[in-house]
Amino acid sequence: MAVSTVQAQAPPARKKVKRSTVKKKTNTSKNSNANTAVVPPKDTVKPVQEFIADIKLDTPRKSLRNDASIELNLVKDRTPLTYEHIREDDAVYRQRVWREIDVHEKMNLPFVYKASEDNGNQRFISILLNLIHAGDVTAFDASIDDRFTTPMTFRQIAEGMVGKPKVIQIPDMNVDPDGSKGITKDTTILEEFNPDLVERYEIKEEWVFDKESSRMYVRILGIAPEKTIYNADGSFRAVVPIFWVYYPDLRSFLAKYEAYNGKNYGARMSWEELFESRMFSSRVVKSTIDNPGDNFISAYIKDPILGLLEGDDIKEKIFNYEQDLWSY
Repeated sequence: MAVSTVQAQAPPARKKVKRSTVKKKTNTSKNSNANTAVVPPKDTVKPVQEFIADIKLDTPRKSLRNDASIELNLVKDRTPLTYEHIREDDAVYRQRVWREIDVHEKMNLPFVYKASEDNGNQRFISILLNLIHAGDVTAFDASIDDRFTTPMTFRQIAEGMVGKPKVIQIPDMNVDPDGSKGITKDTTILEEFNPDLVERYEIKEEWVFDKESSRMYVRILGIAPEKTIYNADGSFRAVVPIFWVYYPDLRSFLAKYEAYNGKNYGARMSWEELFESRMFSSRVVKSTIDNPGDNFISAYIKDPILGLLEGDDIKEKIFNYEQDLWSY
């Protein structure tokens, strides 16, 4: 029996046809406008440099060796004694006195001692500024009042000491070398701090008679350095206090600074001892004795000699009050 086989025919192979891709046209004009940021015009003017009044203080440089023939450790460990307490009921007599210390007087030369030691420059104004800059004591604005009500920053103190920067016109020699065109430019004048201009200090103190101990006490309340102001021609204008420092806050720090002694360098006392021992010369410029207007002596006595005599009269009145309490 014959068997017939039929070969299956394979399907024809497909031709590979390359598809053509048509790129979609996009409107780039709108996108480019949206994506492109507007570049502002470049500012070619240089920013104006801001000048700030400042006081450059010398950094204390401690000696790496013992700069003396003896071991100096008394001042470092010295602590001021606390004041004796006075009850309000025992204070039967109180008067306030404002004094002015002139550093040019011979007894007040320690205030302008210019040497530098381990704790910095020994001028009294430098001691005050270093303590204020370090945040150890607080300065109070003297232009408002003398009751320690308004604290001051060190920048405000610098503006009071050296003044704010001044802008003046000077010839521009780069553009106008011969000055024929009259072209000028702005320049800023910033004065430097000169400690020698602090020539006076004002002291506010209170005299109290304690009936329990039958003794007159004097307590310093505040110290204010005064700046001498001169006119443009160099003539004297006025003396104004810059800031007040509360003396009880200052005592513990002044006990660690030695005051200059021109007679015996080895017998120097601390600044706290100098004030408590009244080792300074001063004149009375104001008091609460017969002064209902709260005026300075210079306000109602114009003659300076008579003003000194009025200050001496105030001292005598306070002295006589204590003396008149005793009967012999």
